Amino acid sequence: MARALVPLAEGFEEIEGVTIIDILRRGGVEVNSAYLPGEFATDLITGANGITVQADMPLANAVVDEYDIIVLPGGWGGTNRLAENELAQKLLKEFKARGKWVAAMCAAPYALHVAGVLSPKYTCYPSVEEQIRPEDWINEKVVVDEKVITSQGPGTAICFALEIVRQLVGEESYETVKNGTLASYC
Repeated sequence: MARALVPLAEGFEEIEGVTIIDILRRGGVEVNSAYLPGEFATDLITGANGITVQADMPLANAVVDEYDIIVLPGGWGGTNRLAENELAQKLLKEFKARGKWVAAMCAAPYALHVAGVLSPKYTCYPSVEEQIRPEDWINEKVVVDEKVITSQGPGTAICFALEIVRQLVGEESYETVKNGTLASYC
């Protein structure tokens, strides 16, 4: 079974975090959500809009070899914490170095950029590209390039997660979840 690691940092975008976890699980991917060490080291993580989510484990317990992908939801608060957190940055580099999938959406491609693992072609929330590489930004819902998957924002979260299902589990699971969630726009 495919496995995904989803770090949740204080200030993450709730629509994105919960949608990623939900769609991946519907698609047959085992998901572990994780909280960051440091100032906000608790399994109860509050998102950008005041919704608190309980993470499965501390990020320090994540073993790269046990996962196929690391997936970052956006939200500036969470993104900045992921970009500044040494462990999160180390894990992003390890996933990329081992040829595993890396994914981020909304503002979170910025954390990939800081880690040096963002692919040449990417998308993100419009305006965030100004802090990354504006010349390489692609205005599409989801971009897949060099085992890196990026997406634009809350409204594209289902399409983003579905693309992860397609890459990890296959077309049949992708179509089943897409049709079951009425996501024909993806």
